[in-house]
Amino acid sequence: MITRRKFLNAAAATAVAASVGTEARALALGGMKTGEGQAKAEADVLQWVDPKIGTGGHGHCYPGAVVPFGAVQLSPDTYNNDWDWCSGYHSSDESIMGFSHTHLSGTGCGDLLDFLVMAGTGKAKIVPGTRKDPDGGYRSRFDHADEVATPGYYSVILKDYKVKAELTATERTGLHRYTFPASEEAYLILDLGHGYEGGGQSNVLSAELGRTADDAFSGGRVTRAWGNGRQVYFAMQLSKKPERVVWFLDDKEVPAPYTHLEGKNLKVVLYFKTKAEEQILVKTGISAVSAENAALNLKTEQPGWAFESVRAAAREKWAAQIGKIAVTSDNESHKKVFYTALYHLSLGPCLFDDVDGRYRGMDQQVHTLAKGQHNYTTFSLWDTYRAAHPTYTLIEPGRVPDFANTLIRMAEQSPAGMAVWPLQGTETGTMTGYHSAAVIGEAINKGFKGIDVEAAYKVMMQRAMVDDYEGLPYYREMHYIPADKESESVSKTFEYCYDDWSIAHVAKKLKKTDDAKMLAERSKNFKSYFDASIGFMRPKFADGTWVGSSEGHGENGPFNPIDMGHFDKWRDYTESNAWQSTFAIQHDPAGLIGLFGGREPFVTKLDELFTTASTLPADAPPDIAGMVGQYAHGNEPSHHIAYLYVYAGQPWKTQARVRSLMETMYSPNPDGMQGNEDVGQMSAWFVLSALGFYPVDPVSGNYVLGSPLFEKATVNLGNGRNLIVEVKRADPSHQYVQSFTLNGKAQEKAWFNHSDIAEGGRLTLVLGAEPNTSFATGESLAPPSLVL
Repeated sequence: MITRRKFLNAAAATAVAASVGTEARALALGGMKTGEGQAKAEADVLQWVDPKIGTGGHGHCYPGAVVPFGAVQLSPDTYNNDWDWCSGYHSSDESIMGFSHTHLSGTGCGDLLDFLVMAGTGKAKIVPGTRKDPDGGYRSRFDHADEVATPGYYSVILKDYKVKAELTATERTGLHRYTFPASEEAYLILDLGHGYEGGGQSNVLSAELGRTADDAFSGGRVTRAWGNGRQVYFAMQLSKKPERVVWFLDDKEVPAPYTHLEGKNLKVVLYFKTKAEEQILVKTGISAVSAENAALNLKTEQPGWAFESVRAAAREKWAAQIGKIAVTSDNESHKKVFYTALYHLSLGPCLFDDVDGRYRGMDQQVHTLAKGQHNYTTFSLWDTYRAAHPTYTLIEPGRVPDFANTLIRMAEQSPAGMAVWPLQGTETGTMTGYHSAAVIGEAINKGFKGIDVEAAYKVMMQRAMVDDYEGLPYYREMHYIPADKESESVSKTFEYCYDDWSIAHVAKKLKKTDDAKMLAERSKNFKSYFDASIGFMRPKFADGTWVGSSEGHGENGPFNPIDMGHFDKWRDYTESNAWQSTFAIQHDPAGLIGLFGGREPFVTKLDELFTTASTLPADAPPDIAGMVGQYAHGNEPSHHIAYLYVYAGQPWKTQARVRSLMETMYSPNPDGMQGNEDVGQMSAWFVLSALGFYPVDPVSGNYVLGSPLFEKATVNLGNGRNLIVEVKRADPSHQYVQSFTLNGKAQEKAWFNHSDIAEGGRLTLVLGAEPNTSFATGESLAPPSLVL
């Protein structure tokens, strides 16, 4: 049974939405209220956003049209296989397959790319062709110089056909506009066989395609790429009736007349006669419920053919979204990276419900939301619990309860229990831990209203105390997971520690004191892995001996802290090694420091992390990137580590290191990210670090000071509240905190809590050229560790 509660009554929701929207626009517009001023200011705020950032290297981003948190991501596909094409696009490519309606942003696994449309002239080929031989299919060459990618809009020239393609979107629909040359055989191809393949083969399990009117088509499919059994449907309408329609099943023409196909590889080619510069528009609604609901989404959100109006509306939504944080700086590169990071942070989680409130649940059944609620998907939780969701608690107060309640419903509906990496009604099970607990726990601990706390606690405790899941029984009984019994045993234990810590906060909120105490105590299980003789977190066997030691188990090789693991059959660490994992403790840095014997030896080891050789073993995954010593900024387990110096009484080292990472790990270029963007996490690290603070322990609500990048930042917290970060320094290169004032009160500590700024606040930091080695150094001034 699904439990939901209203998180806001209609009047409050309307008031908050209006306040957030109005104030965000006011920030974006710099106080101007006229139509002329609004247009100018929108250009001012959006000129710094470049969706092409992250589309090269290993960023795995897409450049196409989308609105904030939208269900439709209408974007070009250049290839649909291999790791660096998880989004369907890579800036190294020189030809385009077509334009599909769903894309993943920055993930390390591929899927989606639903319902590809491609325009051309002449007799259509029905296969896409290859990147090496685009003439072998319906692909077209293009020049990156001809691409225009701005928030809510994308265009490109398809050189082989001399067709201009333009894209824009609403929340649940996409709108294409194709400008053709004069042609007796202009065409559009709709390819339902296209999708992310992975392994070089189709992942379409079944599909349907039908003609519902002279100018309309609909259908759907079930796929098994990353999300096994994912269902998606569409309804499509054309602005011009085709002269001729040719259907294909398994790339063989189906004799006319035909209006409906079923199979795995379905395509239809629509032929037109066009005059020079004639435009044909295509509008598409999508749904996970049914083709009928896709048509309802289309009718509701895209009733006409006003491309420029839809584009302008998308741009206005982005102006409001990007305008939620206003920064002052003369450094254009910093502003491009920052505002594009805010853009990427606003692409997911993605809306996953229809205009009538229906959605497909994790049980594959169709459910209906209470009025005013929304459902979401694409939660990259192992990544995003660290900084993306903490950022949402600042700039997305209206969405946070929906995110939390979505995750609670998922746990109630899903045969797999607590969400790990949910994707469009399926559980991919990707990565370790079950960090939906962290996201829900943070929202509850920060006091967000409208979350079903009792329901959350029930599903959390089912996983924490009962489920036989990924080594959890060992964790409960032995206080660690043996390396000879479970893969990635060290990382899984650490993740479960943090999930226990998260649930403990919910227990405390419900006054379940004994449970809270038990969970907090159990969250210390990470200590079982510390080998004081070598100063690393080290896997151990079920008999208690260390992996890589000379005590028995002669089949395992010597311990090496750069190794991912010590067995052929599996790794001991998740996308990391002993160097990164040793510092992976977020909720109890004081306990970690104690294992080393105190602050001095801890800092020595932490310094060594950043200065030792960056050598990695041959089997290291490509996710481990952005190396500084053995610190890996391109992967999430490292993201909080630079801030640990504050816990050890040397905050100036955090300030220097964080500033260096901001300068070296990000640039305003297609390959300007180190590692995958990961649905907002890589961007969120930069956004928060540039503001001057970071949530080492997100669920606690504590933020640790770093080194702010900008002279001033104003964060719109919604409902008339602002957080202002004011920096006083003689030169932009000054990075060391000399003093810190919180809401007008001088501080001796280098941290603050969410409650200090939740209703609005002001941080004032004086920065200098040299470290202040007396600021925030006392042990009593360190950020809290393991404090409920």
